[in-house]
Amino acid sequence: MSSGNDVSDDIRQFLTTRRARITPQQAGLPEYGGRRRVTGLRRAEVAQLAGISIEYYTRLERGNVRGVSEDVVESLARALRLDDVERAHLVDLVRAANAAPTARHRQAPQRVRRGVQQVLDSMTGAAAFVRNGALDILSANHLGYALYSQVFENPARPANLARFVFLDARSADFYRDWDRIAHDAVGSLRAEVGRNPSDRALAELIRELSAGSEQFRARWAAHDVEYYRSGLQAFHHPAVGDIDLDYEALEVPADPGLTIVAYTAEPNSDAEKSLNRLGSWASAPAATSQERAEDGRAAEE
Repeated sequence: MSSGNDVSDDIRQFLTTRRARITPQQAGLPEYGGRRRVTGLRRAEVAQLAGISIEYYTRLERGNVRGVSEDVVESLARALRLDDVERAHLVDLVRAANAAPTARHRQAPQRVRRGVQQVLDSMTGAAAFVRNGALDILSANHLGYALYSQVFENPARPANLARFVFLDARSADFYRDWDRIAHDAVGSLRAEVGRNPSDRALAELIRELSAGSEQFRARWAAHDVEYYRSGLQAFHHPAVGDIDLDYEALEVPADPGLTIVAYTAEPNSDAEKSLNRLGSWASAPAATSQERAEDGRAAEE
């Protein structure tokens, strides 16, 4: 993940998979007779749509983006009909490819500041946790630990959502829409690799998931990227059964890379009743602090 060759391969695969999904009709190009030997657009068609030469586009698709301008990146994004997340990912890949080569390194352990933990603990009606871009859960509030109790049963720390999704069979029951969760998890990790291609721990996580899960390998090869922002998530919790919760992902501006994910229920709904039962089922709030200490992720003093 850290070498220039790896980033170049990511660029090649990303551009190739993006043009493969677009038909000439979708791109507004005229149809010509004869059999097409490629899925989606040809290189020449992407070059035409982007307003660049076929030779230049071929160079870019091979991962050679040295010195490419922002205008060309924007033209490619339009030609390939990239959404905001995909465009940002392409920008990240181009930036990484043009950066000075760096050795793979392990980032310093991330901590949740006391102020952020206080925000979590004040959210008594929501299940909330803090995670990083690698989907490590760094801390949670009382209901957050209760909702994700199965994730925290794994003694490995930090607890990691992607490991749970792909390496723990219980996740298929816990997430009632497992396919969407799996897609979003892989897409989030893809985006994080683009932002931090030299992160050693992230590279080790990808290797672990690839070795342990055929589902992960297949989804990783698709080069799809996603941001986890907001929506409705359907759970089946072993203590309270089915529960559908709204979620919001809130970035922490003072701590780049950290995100608060909060799950809430509509007032007077069945989901709110289930969330209240979950709070009663869980250990007392005092025990939550002990869990955080055992997790090795207690808030900074």
